[in-house]
Amino acid sequence: MDMLEIIVPASSANVGPGFDSAGIALTRYLTIKVKKAEEWKFIHETPLVPEVNHYKNHYIYKIATKVAEWNSCTLPPCHVTMHTEIPLARGLGSSASAIVASIELVNQLCGLNLTEEEKLDFAVKIEGHPDNVAAALLGGFVISVKMGEETKYKKLPKLDMDLVVYIPSFELKTDESRKVLPKQFKMKDAATASAISNLMVSSLLTGDYKLAGKMMESDLFHETYRAKLIPNYYEIRSHARELGAYGTVISGAGPTMISFVPQGEGEKIAEKMRTIFPDYDIEKLEIDEEGLRVKTYED
Repeated sequence: MDMLEIIVPASSANVGPGFDSAGIALTRYLTIKVKKAEEWKFIHETPLVPEVNHYKNHYIYKIATKVAEWNSCTLPPCHVTMHTEIPLARGLGSSASAIVASIELVNQLCGLNLTEEEKLDFAVKIEGHPDNVAAALLGGFVISVKMGEETKYKKLPKLDMDLVVYIPSFELKTDESRKVLPKQFKMKDAATASAISNLMVSSLLTGDYKLAGKMMESDLFHETYRAKLIPNYYEIRSHARELGAYGTVISGAGPTMISFVPQGEGEKIAEKMRTIFPDYDIEKLEIDEEGLRVKTYED
């Protein structure tokens, strides 16, 4: 192996009522190119990630050395060139993509031959919940649950939808976004919230995207609490609905929002929304079905 290239998609967690369980992979990517060298070095070919003053402080290095230690292997020094289309602290799974890339870096350099399940277990151990990392690793629309030390998941069949994302210029840390959530729910409210999530998934599986979108916007677990942290939350939902979106939700912990729209209508809706919200980075995306991919180049 002369050069190793690891590509990991962005992700959007929750999809409304699928709190800490549902995740989708998006067609924006983190790419790292790796070449063995005499010493470690990280080069950023992106303005979206700040430089670090020492390689040991780099997030990918920290995660990779931890995973290597868990697998009793030693990483050879490498030059790592990093490019990303995933902004930090925007609810697009930047940390999940980096975690998945770090695990695969160890997998390749140490020749571990990890299974998807093993990679996911390591990712969840680091991230704490599976929604983003499962989607980034596996691609597509993934439903997952962490049960003790075990993570179970299922990937939904391909959905006939476009996506429109609304990325603001400001950050919102996940910790801050979680602080506004209630610590507990009454049983009756939790049952209703769970039923809404169940019906959303059932509607997606049966192709009733209008009902799925309605359920996305009916979440009781987190959206109403986080809405106050996100400027234009209700305005974006309302305008997107008027333009034909099935449903619009917070992407992960926010502040990005994401609309699920009819296939083939994404760019048209995005263009109209740009005129209404000119301060946002608004883009038509798709669900990335592939997830993690690796390329090797020989001399």
